[in-house]
Amino acid sequence: MTTDTVTENGVQSSDVVSRRIAGDGKYLTFALGHEEYGLEILKVREIIGYMDITAVPQTPDYVNGVINLRGKVIPVIDLRSKFEMETVEITEETCIIVVEIEHKEAEIETGIIVDKVSEVLDINGDNIEQAPQFGSKIDSEFILGMGKVGESVKILLDIDKVLAVSALLEIAGSGRDETQAE
Repeated sequence: MTTDTVTENGVQSSDVVSRRIAGDGKYLTFALGHEEYGLEILKVREIIGYMDITAVPQTPDYVNGVINLRGKVIPVIDLRSKFEMETVEITEETCIIVVEIEHKEAEIETGIIVDKVSEVLDINGDNIEQAPQFGSKIDSEFILGMGKVGESVKILLDIDKVLAVSALLEIAGSGRDETQAE
C-alpha cells in the first residue's frame, strides 16, 4: 500500500510507505572516520583483514577490484569512496566485511572496505528512528534508520541499496545479461 504525500517543496511522493525501516535486531557496527555505521548481522558473511585487491579496468571509482577468497572471486567496494569521503591510509584496523546482497532473487557476496569494525550491538526497535529527510536532492534511501545507542547515533545501512548491483554483477561474472543502470 502506498499513499501520496506532499513534501516541503511541494513534490508529490508515493514511495514513502514502501521504504524498509530497521527493526529490532543485531547490527555489526563499524567506523568510517568519526562516523559509526551498522549493518544487519544477517547480511554479514565474514570479516577479513585487508588483503591485496586486483584492480578491474573500467569499473566505477568506488570499486577497488576483486579478491580471491578461498577460490571465489568477490568484488570489493571502497565504502569511503562510495560515500564520497576523503581517502585515508590503510591501517592495521582496516578490514573487509564480506556481505551478502540480494538482487533479482540472486545472492551476491561483496566485500566492503571499512576503517575498523567496532562491535555487534543488539538494538531495540524503540531505539531506532527513521532517517531524517534532507530534501529531494539528497538520497537517503540506503539508510534503514538511526540507531540510538547511549549518547551516540549509529547510521543503520540497507546494504542492498548502498551497493551498485549491476556493476558488481558484471565484475563477479554473473551479470553478463544485466544492463548497467548507471
